[in-house]
Amino acid sequence: MSRRSRSKRRRREKWGNRMAMFGLTLVVGSLAVVVGIRGGSLREKDAQYQIQEQQLEAQLEQEKQRGEALEEERVYVQTKQYIEKVAKEKLGLVNPDEILLKPSE
Repeated sequence: MSRRSRSKRRRREKWGNRMAMFGLTLVVGSLAVVVGIRGGSLREKDAQYQIQEQQLEAQLEQEKQRGEALEEERVYVQTKQYIEKVAKEKLGLVNPDEILLKPSE
């Protein structure tokens, strides 16, 4: 082989190597851009999920308090005091030892 053909081949090889490096750089750069964009959207979703989690925790606490109030009400409904209260208010009943006073008209 002559010197001339060797130098042409080297030039072609260098050109090919430069194009390969440019292609790799382009691919890596585009991947970095895509990862950056997706990372931003994931951060936004994470913030939304944290807000939603806080809301759900507050709602859970409210429901626990409501459950406790309902449990207290359930216990109160089973007492004699509640039964007497309902009998007096809704049915107009009185205990045998009570005296009703009606206002005169």
